[in-house]
Amino acid sequence: MTSDASLMHSLLQYAFYYPWIMSLLWMSGGLIYYLRVERRMGDRESPPRLEAYPFVSLVVPCFNEGPNVRETIAHLAAQRWPDFEIIAVNDGSDDDTGEILDAMMPVYPRLRVMHMASNHGKAMALRAAALAAHGEYLVCVDGDALLDDYATHWMVARLSRNVRVGAVTGNPRIRNRSTLLGKLQVGEFSSIIGLIKRAQSVYGRIFTVSGVIAAFRKSALHDVGYWNTDMVTEDIDVSWRLQMRHWEVQYEPNALCWILMPETLRGLWKQRLRWAQGGSEVLLRYLPALLRWRQRRMWPLALEYLLSVAWSYIMGTIIVLWALGKVTDIPAPFHVASLIPQWHGIVLGVTCLTQFMLSLLVDRRYEAKIGRHYYWMIWYPLAYWLLNTATSIVALPRAFLRRHGSRATWVSPDRGVQ
Repeated sequence: MTSDASLMHSLLQYAFYYPWIMSLLWMSGGLIYYLRVERRMGDRESPPRLEAYPFVSLVVPCFNEGPNVRETIAHLAAQRWPDFEIIAVNDGSDDDTGEILDAMMPVYPRLRVMHMASNHGKAMALRAAALAAHGEYLVCVDGDALLDDYATHWMVARLSRNVRVGAVTGNPRIRNRSTLLGKLQVGEFSSIIGLIKRAQSVYGRIFTVSGVIAAFRKSALHDVGYWNTDMVTEDIDVSWRLQMRHWEVQYEPNALCWILMPETLRGLWKQRLRWAQGGSEVLLRYLPALLRWRQRRMWPLALEYLLSVAWSYIMGTIIVLWALGKVTDIPAPFHVASLIPQWHGIVLGVTCLTQFMLSLLVDRRYEAKIGRHYYWMIWYPLAYWLLNTATSIVALPRAFLRRHGSRATWVSPDRGVQ
């Protein structure tokens, strides 16, 4: 076999084995987490009893959330936690968000409202709220999210039981399910995102808290300098900095939060490109520090991300070679005859559907009828592997070229068909 043929063979092998091995790791880790931790948990509406119930600050950064913020605040006010405040930050909204929040203060005595003169970005809004908060524990949710009544209890219980826990990420659930993209994301958050967080909890470090629902220890945030205002994804960045300072980040599946997600291809592309760029920015910024021995527990996380980016570029190369082969002659070693799955595609498909089935079985305790979305997941590999490949390819150079120190401000996202 020539060197060119050997190279092409290696690329094709990597394109197959990487997602297959990672799927096996996610399934095994998720199953271990379920058997060791989740299976022994009580019912969602029966959280663990605590010796003390400390004061908690519920934080809501808002930008142009006029249509959603009433419902968000109402769900926060209905928390079963005994002692808390709600801090809503209107970050320079140009709709009626500020007026709505001011009008809600007499209705909800626990609510405090902060107004920023202009759009300074979510990280700055979170910083301002954290500095004004009276509680040592902060529960942060987005302005369009609906927090389950017991979510605060489940997350704060983890923070209060272990002083080394700096953050706890919750369990986002999709609210809008009227389109194929919406239904696909229901399965994705269950079988991909939820399963990965369970596996990462078992194997070492969690890639990121969920920006839409997470709880923090204020002293841990102070230790790392709070949220960075120049990162596209402040949630990924703060998760890595906390863990690099040896704070633990944990996943609490009982802390449910109902969220709105994009249901258009354009909105989904913009969201996933931001996520991919945020991951690349974090890796590029902290890679020199990660090479130190004391950061060795972060190495598997960084390596897995590097391997995933490499996989995206390899898949992109394979697709380009296939397309070029349709219009011009490609040397034999680099000729890709077809993208239609053969035996390896069948293996990946069966593994993928097994992963979906396992995760949906685990998730039944949070959504009784979630199994109805299993059918739609057969479209996941086609829709999302292509999307994630494309966003990873585009995101890396964007992260390289983005000017260090430039503030990341708000952009109103696509919140689906409502």
